[in-house]
Amino acid sequence: MRAALTWRDRAEQCIYDLAFKPDGTQLIIAAGNRLLVYDTSDGTLIQPLKGHKDTVYCVAYAKDGKWHLGALLACFVNLGLGSTGRTAEFSDSISFQSEHWHILTCHWLFFSFIKACGLQNRSQSLNIKPAAGLLAVVEEGIFFVENLKQGFITEVIHLTEEETRIDPRPPLSYTRHWTNDGQYLALGMFNGIVSIRNKNGDEKVKIERPGGSSSPFFGFFFCRDERNDILAVADWGQKLSFYHLSGKQIGKDRVLNFDPCCISYFTKGEYLLLGGSDRQVSLFTRDGVRLGTVGEQSSWVWTCKVKPDSNYVAVGCQDGTISFYQLIFSTVHGLYKDRYAYRDSMTDVIVQHLITEQKVRIKGRELVKKIAIYKNRLAIQMPEKILIYELYSDDSADMYYRVKEKIIKKFECNLLVVCSDHIILCQVCALKARVVLGCVQCQGCPRQGLAGRNCPEKRLQCLSFSGVKEREWLMESLIRYIKVIGGPPGREGLLVGLKNGQVFSRAVCFTRQVAAGGAKLEPRDGTEAFIRSSREGRSGVTLFPISQILKIFVDNALAIVLLKQATAVRCLDMSASRSKLAVVDENDTCLVYDIHTKELLFQEPNANSVAWNTQCEDMLCFSGGGYLNIKASNFPVHQQKLQGFVVGYNGSKIFCLHVFSMSAVEVPQSAPMYQYLERKMFKEAYQIACLGVTDADWRELAMEALEGLEFETAKKAFTRVRDLRYLELISSIEDRKKHGENNHELFLADVYAYQGKFHEAAKLYKRSGHENLALEMYSDLRMFDHAKEFLGSGDPKDTKMLIKKQADWAKDINEPKAAVEMYLSAGEHMKAIEISGDHGWVDMLIEIARKLDKAEREPLAKCAFYFKQLNNPGYAAETYMKVGDLKALVQLHVETHCWEEAFSLSEKHPEFKDEVYVPYAQWLAESDRFEEAQKAFHKAGRQREAVQVLEQLTHNAVLESRFDDAAYYYWMLSMQCLDIAQGNEGQQTEMLQKFHHFQHLAEVYHVYHFIQRYTEEPFSFHLPETLFNISRFLLHSLTKETPLGISKVYPSNTVQNLEVIINTLLALAKQSKALGAYKLARHAYDKLQGLQIPDRFQKSVELGSLTIRSKPFHDSEELVPLCYRCSTNNPLLNNLGNVCINCRQPFVFSASSYEVLHLVEFYLEDGITDEEAVALIDLEAPRASKREDKWQEMMTDRILLIRIDMQPDAQSLRLDDSTDTVEDNDPFTAKLSFEVRTVPMSTNKKLLIEKN
Repeated sequence: MRAALTWRDRAEQCIYDLAFKPDGTQLIIAAGNRLLVYDTSDGTLIQPLKGHKDTVYCVAYAKDGKWHLGALLACFVNLGLGSTGRTAEFSDSISFQSEHWHILTCHWLFFSFIKACGLQNRSQSLNIKPAAGLLAVVEEGIFFVENLKQGFITEVIHLTEEETRIDPRPPLSYTRHWTNDGQYLALGMFNGIVSIRNKNGDEKVKIERPGGSSSPFFGFFFCRDERNDILAVADWGQKLSFYHLSGKQIGKDRVLNFDPCCISYFTKGEYLLLGGSDRQVSLFTRDGVRLGTVGEQSSWVWTCKVKPDSNYVAVGCQDGTISFYQLIFSTVHGLYKDRYAYRDSMTDVIVQHLITEQKVRIKGRELVKKIAIYKNRLAIQMPEKILIYELYSDDSADMYYRVKEKIIKKFECNLLVVCSDHIILCQVCALKARVVLGCVQCQGCPRQGLAGRNCPEKRLQCLSFSGVKEREWLMESLIRYIKVIGGPPGREGLLVGLKNGQVFSRAVCFTRQVAAGGAKLEPRDGTEAFIRSSREGRSGVTLFPISQILKIFVDNALAIVLLKQATAVRCLDMSASRSKLAVVDENDTCLVYDIHTKELLFQEPNANSVAWNTQCEDMLCFSGGGYLNIKASNFPVHQQKLQGFVVGYNGSKIFCLHVFSMSAVEVPQSAPMYQYLERKMFKEAYQIACLGVTDADWRELAMEALEGLEFETAKKAFTRVRDLRYLELISSIEDRKKHGENNHELFLADVYAYQGKFHEAAKLYKRSGHENLALEMYSDLRMFDHAKEFLGSGDPKDTKMLIKKQADWAKDINEPKAAVEMYLSAGEHMKAIEISGDHGWVDMLIEIARKLDKAEREPLAKCAFYFKQLNNPGYAAETYMKVGDLKALVQLHVETHCWEEAFSLSEKHPEFKDEVYVPYAQWLAESDRFEEAQKAFHKAGRQREAVQVLEQLTHNAVLESRFDDAAYYYWMLSMQCLDIAQGNEGQQTEMLQKFHHFQHLAEVYHVYHFIQRYTEEPFSFHLPETLFNISRFLLHSLTKETPLGISKVYPSNTVQNLEVIINTLLALAKQSKALGAYKLARHAYDKLQGLQIPDRFQKSVELGSLTIRSKPFHDSEELVPLCYRCSTNNPLLNNLGNVCINCRQPFVFSASSYEVLHLVEFYLEDGITDEEAVALIDLEAPRASKREDKWQEMMTDRILLIRIDMQPDAQSLRLDDSTDTVEDNDPFTAKLSFEVRTVPMSTNKKLLIEKN
């Protein structure tokens, strides 16, 4: 912070108060009994307002600007006194012109003075409530608020004797101030009490200071920040305090070491001004931290105010001095690559990552004077110390800083940089710091001025982090600029810019102004005009400026002179490879040097700062005159509008400082890239493009590099834009170059062809001797007229190729007939056939097929394919016959189901037997002609396939609940297995087992079909006895295994996709109950109760189970089956199945009613064949001539035996109760007698004859 005196004046009497006009153009000063009106721009006294009889103590402006006096020549103060309601109106004449008054009082101007208001005591304070029109007046013993809009006093408050005690100090002992919203007014009393009252005068908060009456208030002010109502209080206890509106103190009291007489906030409340007995005005932060001195005076400071919305300060003193200062807040900051540190609120430091936009605040309680940043180090200079911070980790994105070291020393320096282990600084001359305003030379300074040998601004000091001075460099001239350029830790290098002092015939006093990027010398007071006149040649003074740029290392005491120039250095930077140096001198010229040769490469005007690009050696940017200038190599400068100073250049980002904000500007590098392209410098242009250009710029670079045959750069550029087509071209060219091809014209012709420059490409093809490539290019482009120009001598191959291309084009433009004719003329029969076949032109196809030679098998096969596709098997057969492809002909007959022709071919050519009969059998099976299909499979010798087809059909029938069909298929399978067993002795046993198994399944599925129909259909065509017998037969047949799709019940864990088969037990239970087999019915219902059954049968099963309990527990004797071999009555429910429980003789059932037939199985003795046995049975046997007829009948209690003797002409019946066996002369019947189970009965020839 630096304060510059703008103007100063002196009045004859003490300055008690002053006020700014709200727009800041005028300053009203209360000086004695006069009001002085000043123009703030130049300090001109506009009008002294005289005529007041006593001292004017306070003056105030209305803040909303709604009231004005116009051209009135008097001002009034209306006071309502006491409870009597008296109103006193006082006026005082003002002796000045009316137009001056109108100009002066664009807003209300109020003042109080002794006796003018007719009060017995002095009015010590007045204040206007913001935006409300209320005037607060404080007079000894009375406080009142007047409504300016309505012209009456809202309330008069009489103060206590202690509060109104007369104090020997100056009369401005009552202080007051409104809050920002005008709702509350703070009053300061002589007894050290702050009273906060509302707009009606009622006290809301009372604050008592610790000092009491010994610490009367001489100033307090509400912060002008609209978000907070913070009251700053300064008393003659020499303390500064802050309070909330609620009366709660903020922080601790701050010691001032002087008696404050005035206090004032800046417009936005960021700073605070204090003045008093220390004869100076001090600047504080809003938290009470002292920042510096605004201006030193020769007497007590009674009042100080800030010009609205500006950094100008007006100061009034006891001796009548009026001073007007401008406060200059310089930018304190540091930058290293992408990290920028700057001062905020004068006491804090904010470190900003310019890439990620992350920020971290380092809070401080003292004024920050200098900031330096380098890699992971951050140095902050404060008035009494230097703090060194370091990053917590090595992460490039880490923003956490911690204190590493503290140097507790006071330094007055103007330049400060930090290295890895050191602090480098240049101190300020002590004589310069004591310059008195108005002097033309420094006190005690030798004749040569500030350029003396021992001037501290020539010395550069190196300090360790512990504060020890390790090294010092003494320069020949003043140090203007220093910059760390990197290096190993502890051995960093620095650039130093110097300037020699000017020698005049008279001494000239200079001061230093620290700015961003360096230091600048400026003359003080009247010396500026003197120097200006000297430069114009009016004084005969000669200047001899010499500037040096040095390079030093931290660990080396010797400085290296890089170069010398005639102008002073303002800013400098070194390129990334440290081969070039850019310097901005005091004439705002940017000069670029070659460090090795010391040669001036170029210079550019209007520059105030410069920075090299850290990623590109030949690019720099500089700012000045409101423009940002980007320069690449020796090309012209590219400009764009940008306010601020350039402080860094990294890739495509330029870091600019404008006022107090740092911003990263993304700048496209298109302009410098095109400058390189104009010079055909493709590699350099690619480096520039890598910094950041648009996709269109990348493509332009790629095209230019490709046309320039710079394939490496073109490949990289096309990779950026992901253009695979051009990448393939470059790859092919590189492969050709590897194989020894170096014809650049041919390469360029290919490039032009890819770019669409066909005529240029054709010319290059012709020039390079590759006319065929031009012909091929034009043919591909369908530009046949241009292609014919390159046919040359009429090579047949080229002509054929051209016709072929033309045919392709005709095909693409949807002219197929023309394309077919062209293809045929070019000999491309396949393409002609494809087009004809796709369009269904059968006539064209047969014409082509008949014209083709039989040796051209592929085109003919294609024609046959299209004939088949177009449903013309006759033409296809003709074509196959022409070719002689019998196999294809057989397949054609099979596919078209022309079986007669296929059989005819198979008879002539037996090798095609499988190709004919197997598809024929499959077709028959698909047509439900299974018997014929089996014959076809047998004829083809595919017995296994025949069985598999039937098995699959059977399986499908079962899954679809077509059990009758399934039975039929199983019967066919059994007969198939029987045929296989007869023809193959090796598989006879296996096939016979399958025969019996399939016969059993066929019988089961056949019976189950009736059960399903009975359950599913509402009516049945079978008698109850038949259904009863079927159910028993099926139940006994399922004792060992359950075939697929058949279940006695619905198992709880079975989920079937098809319809579930009917419950066998349910049918048996219903029919048993209907026929009187109650025991069997009860057994069936009991079984059903323990099983999971469908919901639709649940009710009937439960009802049947309940009603069957009322029936007798036995079965009807008429239903009991009889074994006709052993004459044993078998139970209706037989666990052994369909065999006798006694003799194990299998029952033979009727196929219609499923009753047990009167049949007994017998075996033939050895030596009797089946044919002979049948013949003996059929033979007519001899009979007796006469047989006695006999009829006998006998009844006993045990048995009734009836015997009937059959004779030719009579019958006999015998009833006998004898237990003796009946005599029977039938030898077959005698064979049935046995005593052991399952004794096979054998018969001889005699028995067979007798049986007949």
